[in-house]
Amino acid sequence: MLALGNNKKGQTFAASLVLRISLILILFLSMSHVASAAEGANLEVSILRYEPAPAEIGEYVSVWVKVENLGYAKAEDLSIKIVPDYPFSVDSSANALVNVGILSPDNAAVHEYRLYTDSAAKQGTGTFEVWYQEESGGTWFKKEFELRVGSDSFDSKGTIQLVGEPVKEPEVFMPGDEGTISFTLKNSATDYTITIDGEQYDTNARIQSASLEGADGIKVTTGTYYGNGVIGPGESVDLTYNVEVANDTADGTYYLDFSIVGSSHSYNSNWRIPVKVDCSSVRVIPSKPLALENGEGTLEFDVANIHPNELSSVSVKLKAEGIEFSPSEYFIGSMDSDELFTIEIEAKAVSEDITFPQDLVITADYRNGLNEHTEEITTRQLQHNVVETGGSSGIYLVVILLVVVGAGAYYLYRKKKGKEVKE
Repeated sequence: MLALGNNKKGQTFAASLVLRISLILILFLSMSHVASAAEGANLEVSILRYEPAPAEIGEYVSVWVKVENLGYAKAEDLSIKIVPDYPFSVDSSANALVNVGILSPDNAAVHEYRLYTDSAAKQGTGTFEVWYQEESGGTWFKKEFELRVGSDSFDSKGTIQLVGEPVKEPEVFMPGDEGTISFTLKNSATDYTITIDGEQYDTNARIQSASLEGADGIKVTTGTYYGNGVIGPGESVDLTYNVEVANDTADGTYYLDFSIVGSSHSYNSNWRIPVKVDCSSVRVIPSKPLALENGEGTLEFDVANIHPNELSSVSVKLKAEGIEFSPSEYFIGSMDSDELFTIEIEAKAVSEDITFPQDLVITADYRNGLNEHTEEITTRQLQHNVVETGGSSGIYLVVILLVVVGAGAYYLYRKKKGKEVKE
């Protein structure tokens, strides 16, 4: 009986040990799978645009497919393939599959496909799929998209024009900024009707769609605008798009494409919109020597805005070990481009264990549009001078006065004594 009991205990222990080992292996494999997934490529497929919009029945339509790698590793051998459904077909089967090759993280590939819209198609929407494969022999993934089909055109003769310059907020972006670009579109017609070849037409205008496409380093986060209704003669509509500037975007001028589809394809318009990126900001320059006298003093600086547009909420802070500054943060407020402002900050040593020269760190806070920035402008050397106070010269003056008074008293005493002797 004892041997049997021990055998059962041994079997139970062995089974428990096997179960624990199995759970550990499962957990390890799961963690390995999660880690490899987090470190791999993460592909996102989208449609940048298609032209004409809507796709015309019996005509070709160009479709721009974008594949972006949002992961942490590169796609080693990326391929994409378009698989259209009726009423669409590829212009050539050889053009359906495209090998992109290596796609590194935070990069994107764009390819233009041409699809034919069947002449017997009905007005409405059509679909197609984009298949993508991260590496040769790997798994194919797919995503479905829709295109509008029809011949949406109107007899209206109003023409949409871009009024003035697009309004950018901020006017000049800094790397890492977010902001907006706003457009005013106006129907340039002045009368409600127009007669062409003896036939009368209305002068309303339509915006079937309006889109703003980004550039390298600048991303448009607002989707395509699809207009509803008409814009009468002289009337206008305002459109606003949100944009983001990447942190590593270099200084320069970038061009965004603003495209609209009007009353008919002959009324489509395209504009190139310049967007400036400039990292210059605030400079803080000492306007007199940075030095304390006997542990305290007034520090003076010229603060200049060298950014191309106004900066708001500008403030300056100083920091040095063992030194107290008043005010602790000097608030200036709004500064126009190239504006200069002089500030004074009191400094006082609050510790006796300070070694000079001392590092003085100058930091500026400011806003470009609604974007808050904190920037360490520079580090300067704060000096210290020991100056003799006026106390010792005062003592000398008192001694001299005492000597003079004593000499005078002695003189009067001698004079009086001389009179007494004569008498």
